[in-house]
Amino acid sequence: MKIKRANHKKVLSTAVQFCFCLGIIPCLLLSSSLHAESLSYAQAEQQILQDSYTSQANQALQKASELEADAVKGLGRPRVDLNVRAYAFHNEVDIPLDSFKNNLEHTLSQGVNDKVNQWQTEQNLPSGIADPLKQGLNQTIHSGMGLFPDSANVVLENEVIRPTVSVLMPLYTGGLTTSAKEIAGIKAQRSQLTTKQQQDVQRFELIQVYFGVQLKKQLLHSAQFNMNAMQKHYNNALKLENQGFISKGQRMQFEVAKNNAERNLQNTQADLKASLFQLNNLMQSSQITDLNTPLFINSTQNQSLSTLLKTYQDQSSLIRKMQLDTELASANVKAQSAAKKPNLFAFGEYSLDEKQNWIVGVVARYNLFSGVDKNKNIQAAELQHYASQLLTARTRQETENIIFKSYTEIATAQQSNLLIQKNIKAAQENLRIQELSFKEDMGTATQVVDAQNSLTVLQSEQALNAYKYILSLAALLQSHGSIDQFQSYVNQTNTIYIR
Repeated sequence: MKIKRANHKKVLSTAVQFCFCLGIIPCLLLSSSLHAESLSYAQAEQQILQDSYTSQANQALQKASELEADAVKGLGRPRVDLNVRAYAFHNEVDIPLDSFKNNLEHTLSQGVNDKVNQWQTEQNLPSGIADPLKQGLNQTIHSGMGLFPDSANVVLENEVIRPTVSVLMPLYTGGLTTSAKEIAGIKAQRSQLTTKQQQDVQRFELIQVYFGVQLKKQLLHSAQFNMNAMQKHYNNALKLENQGFISKGQRMQFEVAKNNAERNLQNTQADLKASLFQLNNLMQSSQITDLNTPLFINSTQNQSLSTLLKTYQDQSSLIRKMQLDTELASANVKAQSAAKKPNLFAFGEYSLDEKQNWIVGVVARYNLFSGVDKNKNIQAAELQHYASQLLTARTRQETENIIFKSYTEIATAQQSNLLIQKNIKAAQENLRIQELSFKEDMGTATQVVDAQNSLTVLQSEQALNAYKYILSLAALLQSHGSIDQFQSYVNQTNTIYIR
């Protein structure tokens, strides 16, 4: 009895644990569903263009180019500087005094002689009586001058703080100022096109990844459908074998088909997990599991091939950016040519100290030699301009090839979808007939398996064909420069959805 009670308690404990697990599982499923995100393609595009690392980096670079263009708008205006010079100096100079002594002696002698002559005239003294007096005084002056040294050593020391305001204005730069402004403006425009081009690249990448997940889901749905069907066939085969209607070999054919279907299902599940991880990583998330926008095919084309080939040059950010590169190379030719021309500047400076000294003038400068061959710089700039023109023409050729190829692939996918739809209906009917034939012992297991596999393959091909259509459409729109209109193709009236 004790053993029975122990077993009874063990069974009760197991039952409680089982019920507890049954209660926990729905809670876990509910919790995971609450955190899971449902995402449409439009929401994904908006989110990636705003929050992705690439978008933020391009926005920063575009803003930087715009600021650089604004920064050079004032080129050619006067430059005003506030200068403060603080310096101390020591200067020692030997000054010769010979000329000074001679001039002083001559001046003093002349003055004394004039005074003596004046005194002689006032006293009515006879002429010549004052000559000895003059000679004595002149001799005394000469002797006094001898006391002075022939040179003097002068030392000058001072500490000065001198504030000034200086103005420098270019009058003629040979076109260098205009070229600098033009280059900065072109770079700002180019940065805007680079941002748009990167946005188009991100859209294309998102289309690949987003609808790649939808493709893997469709393939998983087909694999699951095929697995369920093969399991059903295998179960029916077991019953028929037990009843003696089919042989063991026929039943094993269904078992092999079931195992292959299970292996395919496992591989498809792994592919879907990898695609979902890639999408979540691209969107900087970890909760995206449900996508609202299915695979699709538009039954008709919106634009003709000739219209696309005529308008892509005005739409494509790549072509427009390369055209700006050509303009940039042309502006560089002007800048290199301007470097050979003379420069003319007006300048002025005013002292803000008590002396209020000032100076104004004009400076003309022409470089004779700097070690740089300016003619070769001009030739290099001209070759760069020529190369840019050739590369732009080559890019046009490649773009036209992509547009033509993508347009053709779109038309092929549309035609294939019509044929696949017809084949799916035929395959469904064929599977129904083969199942009836097998049950009535008029068909073989191989025929049933082949019919089931044919239906699964067609369902997978329909999804693959839709994915190819979407990629071809994205490539066409990106080459044309209108991939931002991709969303409008999703909700058209002529759209066929693959769910």
